Amino acid sequence: MKAMIVAMLLTGTVAFAQDAAKGKALFMKNGCYECHGTVGQGGTGPKLAPKPLPAAGLTAYVRKPAGQMPPYTAKVMSDGDLADVRAYLATVPEPPPVKNIPSLNQ
Repeated sequence: MKAMIVAMLLTGTVAFAQDAAKGKALFMKNGCYECHGTVGQGGTGPKLAPKPLPAAGLTAYVRKPAGQMPPYTAKVMSDGDLADVRAYLATVPEPPPVKNIPSLNQ
């Protein structure tokens, strides 16, 4: 077990327990919803859900974003917090197909 932990630390593949409820709270608390919508549907910022970036990509982008997004350091949101945010975004269901929305098919 100790060897596995050392290997994970050396390779950078440390996994975090993911808590979608905590991730949703962090998404709201840290203002992510202001640009990305309350369920990651996008707004002034891009759509993040229902298929979020892989954890490593999301973390890398949040730490050094392009465009107008401010960087979120580990002091603001740890890697574990970001894993929780990603877990929340992954729980967002796909929207229904347009053909299944009557008001859009008139």
